Amino acid sequence: MTARIPLHISAALMLGVVSQIGQVLLLREFLMVFHGNELSIGIVLAAWLAWVGAGSRLGAHVVDRSGRPFFLMKLSALGVFFLLPVTILAIRSLRGFLDILPGAYITLPEMLISCFMLMGPVCLLLGAQFILISRIWREKDRLKDTSGAGKTYVSEAAGNMLGGVLFTFVLVHLINPFQSSVLVTGVMLAAVFLILPGNGRSGAKPPAFPAWTLLAVIVLAPLLFLLLERLDRQAHELKWSYTAPRHELVETFRSKHGNIAVLKRHDQYSFFQSGHLIFSTAGPETLVPGLEGQEAVVFAHLAMVQHQEPARVLLIGGGLRGTLKEIIRHPVKKIDYIELDEQLIRAAEPYVFPGILDVLQDPRVNLIHTDARLFVKQAREKYDMIIVDAPDPATAALNRFYTREFFQEAKNVLNPDGVLVTGAASTPDLRGTAVANRNTAVYHTLADVFSTVLVAGDRFMFYFASNSPRQVSVDPLVLQQRYQDRRINAQGFSPLHYRVLLEESQLRRINWIVRNHGRSPGSHLEGPPSPPISFRPVQEQMEAEQHLPPPERNFFINSDFQPIAYYYTLMYWEDLTRSKNRDVLKTLLHVRPWWILPFMGAALLGVLGLRIAGTVLKRPLDASFAVTGTALSTGMSTMALQVALIFSFQNIYGFIYEMVGLIIAMFMLGLALGAFAVHRLVQGKSGPGRLALVQVVMAVLAALVGLFLPLAAGVQSAAAVFILFSSLTFASGIINGINFPLAAACSMVLSRRAEQSAGRIYSAELTGACMGAVLASAVVAPVMGIVACCMLAAAANATAFAALMLSRRSGIHGV
Repeated sequence: MTARIPLHISAALMLGVVSQIGQVLLLREFLMVFHGNELSIGIVLAAWLAWVGAGSRLGAHVVDRSGRPFFLMKLSALGVFFLLPVTILAIRSLRGFLDILPGAYITLPEMLISCFMLMGPVCLLLGAQFILISRIWREKDRLKDTSGAGKTYVSEAAGNMLGGVLFTFVLVHLINPFQSSVLVTGVMLAAVFLILPGNGRSGAKPPAFPAWTLLAVIVLAPLLFLLLERLDRQAHELKWSYTAPRHELVETFRSKHGNIAVLKRHDQYSFFQSGHLIFSTAGPETLVPGLEGQEAVVFAHLAMVQHQEPARVLLIGGGLRGTLKEIIRHPVKKIDYIELDEQLIRAAEPYVFPGILDVLQDPRVNLIHTDARLFVKQAREKYDMIIVDAPDPATAALNRFYTREFFQEAKNVLNPDGVLVTGAASTPDLRGTAVANRNTAVYHTLADVFSTVLVAGDRFMFYFASNSPRQVSVDPLVLQQRYQDRRINAQGFSPLHYRVLLEESQLRRINWIVRNHGRSPGSHLEGPPSPPISFRPVQEQMEAEQHLPPPERNFFINSDFQPIAYYYTLMYWEDLTRSKNRDVLKTLLHVRPWWILPFMGAALLGVLGLRIAGTVLKRPLDASFAVTGTALSTGMSTMALQVALIFSFQNIYGFIYEMVGLIIAMFMLGLALGAFAVHRLVQGKSGPGRLALVQVVMAVLAALVGLFLPLAAGVQSAAAVFILFSSLTFASGIINGINFPLAAACSMVLSRRAEQSAGRIYSAELTGACMGAVLASAVVAPVMGIVACCMLAAAANATAFAALMLSRRSGIHGV
């Protein structure tokens, strides 16, 4: 059997597999270092795409000069084998190279610099491999066009899809990131050395390897995996030594929802998932619970007295820190306790305070492992109370429990006199624009759904929402009486606590702030209005609120598709820990949708200018610019659309940590099929007309997705949600796949250089994707909303279409 078939397919397939798995591995590692901040997703993808694009241009120049694609391919595969695990180790060590306090969030500029610095070497080599394989394929076929690049593009996309499926369903459950990286890059290395000729000539045969080589691999592989297991543990210890230097890493757990780390300081245990603090608790050796236990006690007993007869309760989170233990002291008949990650329960069992997990044996408690949003959406039973004991909306995943859509879903499963209780960290008198904006946004969002909303608290703000004014109260005497009537005996809590927690002057002040803030243009930048000399009672404030102007919805109504509370939370944490760097996020709040128009106009003016210059120089400069621009715009639009779909999928489905590889795999499947379908069309039939049609189709698709995406929030079936988003992702991949071979063929006609044309178009597409990833995830989605990402994609393709129409008579109309 000859090596022709493996040579044509295997190298490109392995490039796709390694690229996909490597990308997901680095993305997950960065998410843990960046505290689960999803804004980093676009930045990581942008850095990856930018360096891969640069690598493709570099590979084109190097292979043209050296003429040794086989040798360069082996060299690059060897480099990737060593660099990918080294990059993972460097990411876990990242905080040690930054001048930041333990626990502080890494800022957007620091994310950008870190991602671009750490991902450069491995991505450059992977980008160069695309061109090297294209060159090898072209020489095998003895052609001088860009068909080799098209075949490589299709095969790499197929490998991407295979890698996404392999990682999602196999690798993530069985082995650690270091083992995964060495496994896939080792297979690539073996494939390259076994398949490609040994002397660098296309007619040569692959080298023969003795049987002892295979035997050595079989013997040494288990030993290598054991060493990599130890390296993974030491790398985790290194990461947490920089993140929480006064804590000891006790144990780590792999979970489909994110890596779980258990840290200890004295007798306190803290549990982190994907780098984000989930909860802290006193350990089993503690005699008396500390502050963490007291917070849970206060939260539970202040929440439970908001309803006069809470028979059925839904608790979302909080059970592991002690909230559930206090709730069952009240005369409830049934408690449905939602905890997403079953592995988190198992991880916590040896380390939590005695009695916290014992309550799970109470017959009234029903522990459910599922996504709470999905459970609430599908629930058929009604509840008297829904208590949300979740961390602050510091990530898009957590923000889902503070949005208008969730509050509406919760209202639908509450009895007519039911109560929703939630909360968020605060500051005395809501000092600080960021925390005032965030907590006010949560209030206005609740008030948009419930007729009665009360707030209380100093360093933690409680929200009590209901459509029955007789249920919720901040009157300490009323709540004290309800507590006493239930004859509860709770350690660390007494009826007198209500008078301390609900001090009248403080109640009046914070209720006035959240009711009056956010009702004038620009208030999200200026902070709360100047307070009056004296504050009226809360009941009078509620009556007066009806005559106030409505809140600014774009900045004070938090929704699944405009997660502004999430953005304010990031600003708040930067205020607390990185005060010198807080202006970046605040500056981005000034961004307006119309700012894209000058860039669109500049691109079209550039085409006109190049058309004039091309007439003088007798070269189709505008045509070359327009063709390259289609690759740039398609990369930008598909990535902006992908960011919108990923964020929306997470908001509706629940989590992306496990599914991100599969989601990208669906895009790559569409990419491969689109490129494959158009491959025959390229043979003598490509032209600017077809390129223009692709831009129109992509613009229309993006606009339609933007218009109908909010309706997807009403889909109740998890399977239907996955099918819907997979279909949309698949469709955008097909269009992206169609565009590349068409643009490469048009560019080949203009430049007459195969590798240079393929490298230029591939690089432009990745550069556009880089720009789309950064703009969509770090600016457009959190500030202007997810729908705006779709409109950005539509605008990019519309601009490319107009540029092609302006340049159509300049040299490629006959392609």
